Amino acid sequence: MNVIGALGLVLGAVLGLGLWLVASAVPRLGRPRLVERVAPYVADLSPAARALLDRRPADPSPVLGVLVGPVARRARTIMSTWLGGDETIAKRLRQAGAAASVERFRGEQLAWAAAGFVIGAAVALFVPTFGGLPVVVRIAAPVLAGALGAALRDWTLQRRARRRLARISAELPTVLEFLTLSLTAGEGMLDAIRRVANAGSGELPGEFARVVSEVGTGVPLGRALAELRDGLDHPGLSRAIDQVLGALDRGAPLAAVLRSQAGDAREGAKRTLIELAGRKEIAMLVPLVFLILPVTVAFALFPGYLVLQAGF
Repeated sequence: MNVIGALGLVLGAVLGLGLWLVASAVPRLGRPRLVERVAPYVADLSPAARALLDRRPADPSPVLGVLVGPVARRARTIMSTWLGGDETIAKRLRQAGAAASVERFRGEQLAWAAAGFVIGAAVALFVPTFGGLPVVVRIAAPVLAGALGAALRDWTLQRRARRRLARISAELPTVLEFLTLSLTAGEGMLDAIRRVANAGSGELPGEFARVVSEVGTGVPLGRALAELRDGLDHPGLSRAIDQVLGALDRGAPLAAVLRSQAGDAREGAKRTLIELAGRKEIAMLVPLVFLILPVTVAFALFPGYLVLQAGF
């Protein structure tokens, strides 16, 4: 059997299984019989009623669940071991502001891996370039593509979390100064946080709105701020919240604490900009060395080369 025949056999089996699942999910037309309606109420007395209720429909989905379920759970365990544990994924989801659970993310990661495996298998089977490669390479290509799909989904989550933390870093000095101004005007800490949440529209005001909603449900303010600190795990915000919690416990003036934290956040933002500028300066040397400089040398030497060719 050639490759086309084997592929047609697999696709036909998948099509038949899909049609079977669709047909089993279609509700039955017509009213149920009297014996089917009475059987649940007399099942503890009648063996015939129990036999009728134990009759299972021809639905392949339970069988597929029994077969695929352990494989899926094993794949999720392997992903948790290779790409970070559930705690790490939960923290990344919290930092990214995603409402999905860890189980849902693992399912999406498994789906990305399956999609990469299918694409890699299709490339290995139908691309003429892969026809002359060894069999080991053709077999390993789908596996590598599946692993790349799972790693790519994890990378997208990390990238989303980093971008959101960068936005929080940019908003932190302004938010702390706004809180300082509200506290200086005579408001309490909770009222100042509520004012920031209502007036702002960024990532950090959204987190403060979540803190206000938790306090409204009965959670103490210190506990809500501690959960915000532990959930985001942002260095600047964690230092500020630690200082605020310490000031709340000791009864120290909050305005002075937040003013100093706002100054530290400004200095941290300046250092970040200087470091980013240094990295960009190095990155700018790449087009200068590999693009602009060779073109300049070519323009300088090419006329002389033409003169030499014409003279000799």
